[in-house]
Amino acid sequence: MSKIEARIEELGITLPEASAPVGNYVGAKVVGNMVYLSGNGPLGNADSAFKGKVGSDFSLKEGYAAARSTMINLLGTLKGAIGDLDRVETIVKLLGFVASAPGFYDQPKVINGASDLLVEVFGDAGRHARSAIPVPQLPMNLAVEIEMIVKLKDE
Repeated sequence: MSKIEARIEELGITLPEASAPVGNYVGAKVVGNMVYLSGNGPLGNADSAFKGKVGSDFSLKEGYAAARSTMINLLGTLKGAIGDLDRVETIVKLLGFVASAPGFYDQPKVINGASDLLVEVFGDAGRHARSAIPVPQLPMNLAVEIEMIVKLKDE
């Protein structure tokens, strides 16, 4: 078992299999030593318990949990694309979208659910650039959608 997968197991997390895209695209695209991951929602996507808007249907704490769940989904997609998570050199960038009720302005605190997990898993290599964007709605009525860019170690 890889070092990163051992860390994930230590955190009590089971990575899902990469889910099939819901359109004409791929979940992850490897270009050289960079991996571009398409937007993902919380575990289960269409069957997710995290449907609706943060700030009305969900509290900030629940939004944080939705972002954490989304990152678990993304890590499963990443593992499916590269095989071994020990190949990750650094997480470069996250773009997080939060379906937000009017007057809700804590999108960065919601996306911290994903960012905090990356640092728990990868340490300093999990620190990344990031944007957290409010949107009125997301596909499938998801509360959170995140895409990610990852740099792999040179082989």
